[in-house]
Order: sequence, then C-alpha cells, then structure tokens
Amino acid sequence: MNKLISLAFMLLMYPLFSVAHPEPQFKLVTKPVNFVIQLTRNSDNFGHRRAFLQIDKILDDLGEKNLNIIVVAYEDGIHSLMAENEGTAQLLSKLANRGVAFKACRISMDAWGLKDEQFKLEVEFVPAGAPEMIRLQMQGYKYWKP
Repeated sequence: MNKLISLAFMLLMYPLFSVAHPEPQFKLVTKPVNFVIQLTRNSDNFGHRRAFLQIDKILDDLGEKNLNIIVVAYEDGIHSLMAENEGTAQLLSKLANRGVAFKACRISMDAWGLKDEQFKLEVEFVPAGAPEMIRLQMQGYKYWKP
C-alpha cells in the first residue's frame, strides 16, 4: 500500500518539478515573409530617420532571414533615399547590407527636379511609386506604412 501511495504522490508532483520549455515568441518561418513599405511621409520630426530605425529594429527582433523588405519611396518620402540626407544616408546603407531593397519613384524625382546621381548607390528606380506598391502587393507582399 505504501508503494502505491508513493507512486501516486510522485505522479501528482511530477508536473511541478519537470522542466518546462518555453514556447518561442514567434514561429520561425521556412521562407522569408515579404513586406513592402510605403514611404511617403515628410522629414518633419525626423520622420524618415524614424521609419528607417523601425525597420532596423524589426530586423533585429524578427531576424533578417525571416523577412524580405522593399521600401518604395515617393512624394515627400523620396528625400529619404538621397545621398546627401544626413539623417538617413548611413542607415540606408546599413539596411541595404541587411537585405532591405530601396526603390525611388521617377515621377517624384521629376517633380522635385532630382537626378539619379543624387541618390545612394543602393537605390533602384521605378517609373512610378504607387503602381509599384500595388504590383508588389499583387505578388503577395504584405503592406506596411510606418
């Protein structure tokens, strides 16, 4: 009888002393999740820099291998991709090295009188920003506007 009581006691106490393995905060993906980021905000209150810092933090938290990010800049956001932009130039290069792609809208460039040479080397050029956003979403990219 004592053995039976001891066995029952051990079975009841086992969950209290067993080692629990915490669940990961997010499930690792087998292939990267595609995101397209619309950058049309102006630079007031360091808006461009804050957007790039958000992207950097997301890559830190979720992992570069889990995300494929394309930034499409148009309207006022076009200035964030310029080589002379002291608030974003270094961050843009850092993010490009982490796998983020940057696309500049030619319509916005023309409206602001900007030339290809004024942009960072990492920047690609697209005919129009809004259609590029829609095209990427039609290809399955998730939309994000910081």
